[in-house]
Amino acid sequence: MLLQLLSSFRNRRIAGCIPSAMLLFMVLLPSPVQAQWFRYTDTAMTTPVELEFWHTHQSSADAIAVDVLAVFHQVDRSMSRYREDSELSGLNRQAAVNPVPVSPDLFRVLAKAREVAELSSGAFDVSFGSIGYLYDYRAQQQPSDEEIRSRLDRINYQDIMLDEANQTVFFRRKGLLVDLGGIAKGYAVDLGIERLVQAGVRHARLSAGGDMRLLGDKRGRPWLVGVRDPRSDKRNAVVLPLANLAISTSGDYERFFINDQGERVHHILSPGTGKSVRGVQSVTIIGNDALTTDGLSTAVFVLGPEKGLEMIEKLPGIDAIIIDDQRVMHFSEGLAPPES
Repeated sequence: MLLQLLSSFRNRRIAGCIPSAMLLFMVLLPSPVQAQWFRYTDTAMTTPVELEFWHTHQSSADAIAVDVLAVFHQVDRSMSRYREDSELSGLNRQAAVNPVPVSPDLFRVLAKAREVAELSSGAFDVSFGSIGYLYDYRAQQQPSDEEIRSRLDRINYQDIMLDEANQTVFFRRKGLLVDLGGIAKGYAVDLGIERLVQAGVRHARLSAGGDMRLLGDKRGRPWLVGVRDPRSDKRNAVVLPLANLAISTSGDYERFFINDQGERVHHILSPGTGKSVRGVQSVTIIGNDALTTDGLSTAVFVLGPEKGLEMIEKLPGIDAIIIDDQRVMHFSEGLAPPES
């Protein structure tokens, strides 16, 4: 995938050569508008949101930005585990009693979560909230081994029953709790890109935390996207030239603390143990939509380099970069350099 992108940009530069006489003619023509890059920032879903796009007028760009950024607050109101009044919180309170009708947005995210869970044999499981809610990373608190053992059997995505015909959700297990922190931001990014496309925008970058979508290229050049070094917030492990793609990164540095035993306690939990996954520092997934790449980045993190890449190689249009706990970088075949 990466080599094809580089080739396409190389060809574009060659094809873009313009005879000097034509260039002079173009320069002499009056320009009715001054198109430029417009940049906006916000905070939503407990993470920074950044928007950058090419447009012709300040006022209309501002209106587009308001519409796009509103999407993240809309998704937060629906899918946040931190809001008592969110649709997700209501689902967690009621779905073990009787089937709960949910919005099309929430149902779509839960359906994608189930798809990724099945692909990864349960490595991605949104019912990890059954134990995940016991962690408080700001307060540096984690559940005891006994608390984890008492709730571990509540983590099972197969106990989340989705009725597509009636758009309802039912939990077969009492005490099961869903957390969409590993997939909801990706969905919000996709919705934001949909709004940009509807507004006629052709070149844009939209990100929320570790999830990003690139709309088109950067006007004849690729977007340069850095994959952060998991142990440095000032250095990139690799920089990728990309266009018209989604990219999501999950890392053990996003929400964590070091406990009394000197262990890194982070927010990516293994559904099998209820504890922070070991062996991986970060996973980056590249694909066509952020809803998919967001879920897959967590799934591969839990699976680890060998099993994670084995799964990724079976998925068309998906690539991965994994940095393990020995600081070794693993690439999927689509990103590997050509053999000499």
